[in-house]
Amino acid sequence: MNSNCPVILNSQPVSVREISDWCERRIPDPSVPEWEKELFSFLNEWFSDADFVLAQTSGSTGEPKPVELPKSLMCKSAERTIGYFGLKKGDHILLSLPCRYIAGKMMVVRTIVGRMNLITADPAGNFDFLKNETFDFGAMVPNQIFKILEKPSGMEILQKIRNLLVGGSAISSSLEAQIAPLSNRVFSTYGMTETASHIAIRELSGAQRSDFYQCLHGISVSVNENNCLRIHLPELAEPLQTNDLAELQSETSFKILGRADSVIISGGIKYSPEIIEKKLEGLFAQRFIISSLPDEKLGEKLVLVIEGNDSPTQSVKEKLETILPSFELPKSILFLEQFPETSSGKIIRGEVQLALKSAGNI
Repeated sequence: MNSNCPVILNSQPVSVREISDWCERRIPDPSVPEWEKELFSFLNEWFSDADFVLAQTSGSTGEPKPVELPKSLMCKSAERTIGYFGLKKGDHILLSLPCRYIAGKMMVVRTIVGRMNLITADPAGNFDFLKNETFDFGAMVPNQIFKILEKPSGMEILQKIRNLLVGGSAISSSLEAQIAPLSNRVFSTYGMTETASHIAIRELSGAQRSDFYQCLHGISVSVNENNCLRIHLPELAEPLQTNDLAELQSETSFKILGRADSVIISGGIKYSPEIIEKKLEGLFAQRFIISSLPDEKLGEKLVLVIEGNDSPTQSVKEKLETILPSFELPKSILFLEQFPETSSGKIIRGEVQLALKSAGNI
């Protein structure tokens, strides 16, 4: 690749000067799509003299926080991914994620590090162009996968991406079941902004599919006294402590059980809302979560919160009783017109609780 044109974008060499000129001319233009502005803004930032990139945490457990990510850490992450998937110079990489998030930024960095061809697509598009093109690597969020699979040609479209990552939010059992028979390799990812995207993957399709994540080369994990995952990255002087409850299979293999900061203690028993929610997948057309409210006897009581307007709860109770053991049954079924969520669509559990309390559900 010509050092003066360090990026191949939609099969065309692009120079740093062209990136800078594009940003100057088109970012103020309201007719330019936001996702395209974000891409060129990030490219401009990447080729600046700064040693770091400014990114933001997801905000799923609080306000999004700015993080200064060293470019060297991002390059190491890119090299691991390129090595794991056997990507090579000239491969076609699909960018279908916005570059305001780390997942989109890292797709760009992998392309630059591996000297590959970055093909861009509107993240909100229909992806019908995939019927006539093939890609060596791509990444999508679950909602994009769902929309594609709703099409008659959905499976054919997804199989045009040889290695497909799915991340950004939890993957439901029903989506996993639809992904399982795909002939291409599809992976769930585990990672965060602070680790420059994924540090581990698990296969969702084919004979190697698993519930356990496998760490990428050079990375290991452990748990603290509360069974929360601790990530050991060679590039970091100290382990990175998470709030994710994990079950270890080995120092490089683990399963995520839920978040420690969402654990509910009711009547002296600890409940992981995510585990209960997994059992209820497919029961409701609307989104739902298991939450809690103060209770005089139990301290906290389990409640089922369904997004939308009130509806008869007796039939819901009967369904719950056929699925859940008595000790996991919610004490109340509540409705919230709209769940508070992050900009990436993750439900903010703490704000759901506050909304319930504000509405007098105590």
